[in-house]
Amino acid sequence: MATLDEARLLTSPKIFLVGMAAFLAIVGFVALILSSPIAIAFQANPGLNSLIFGVLGIGSVFAFRQVFRLFREIDWVNSLTSANPAQVATPLLLAPMATLLNAGAGARGLSTLTTRSILDSVGTRLDEGRELNRYLIGLLVFLGLLGTFWGLLQTVHSISGVIDGMKTGANTATMFDDLKTGLSAPIAGMSVSFTSSLFGLAGSLILGFLDLQAGQAQNRFYTELEDFLAGYMDTGAGAQESPIAAPDAKRNALAISQLADGLQSLISQMRDEQAQIREWVERQAAVQEDMRRLLRRLSDQREKQL
Repeated sequence: MATLDEARLLTSPKIFLVGMAAFLAIVGFVALILSSPIAIAFQANPGLNSLIFGVLGIGSVFAFRQVFRLFREIDWVNSLTSANPAQVATPLLLAPMATLLNAGAGARGLSTLTTRSILDSVGTRLDEGRELNRYLIGLLVFLGLLGTFWGLLQTVHSISGVIDGMKTGANTATMFDDLKTGLSAPIAGMSVSFTSSLFGLAGSLILGFLDLQAGQAQNRFYTELEDFLAGYMDTGAGAQESPIAAPDAKRNALAISQLADGLQSLISQMRDEQAQIREWVERQAAVQEDMRRLLRRLSDQREKQL
């Protein structure tokens, strides 16, 4: 039978922090290598691109915070197994459990119903803590899509302005000069469209990986806490067998299912945006083909006049 001293200690989530930091280091190294084209792309729309980078920074900090907050909970739980527990900070996620123990409930006070309530409370708080990052991932995709529409609107408006500015009967050389000058605006609009989409998608992938690592750290904490409470109940309940170990597989399956659903949703959003981008590229190619035909027609007219 398990004793309190034999209860399995909760492991530190340092490995997940190392993985997150290593991933950001790789991203930073790649960004350093591509610093020149990234700087040029950033200048296409500094305002929107700065907002995208700002959202990415906030989300990254919050993802690290989700892992750092587990250290206090783990230290407090592990201190329960020590004969002379050190002074540790009061937990936040496990506040209901700390309240019961401080009130003198002891091991025998942690009944099956109470333990399940504690686990449900912890699971709910962990899920709520990740809601912001999930929103920020979607926000990055939206900002990239917003930049795409923004750039396309500028392109369409500029092309219509170029066409309207081509006056029939004007000097051919003057018409060519006006055409070359007017084409700079549509090209700038396409630059805004593609660079914003690039930064938005890249940011969502980076933040999605960080959120995935934070979620894995939280799932391991929940699983180990469940095992710890099962041993804790065995200690206080004598020969009574703890039924709390039964929901382990179910809880893990739910966690894996939620993670798979989140990844599937992110992949679906990316595929939809890629399809839209391909459609817009095809439309731009059609517009450029029309422009080339117009230029050939004007060139033929000029040759005939000469």
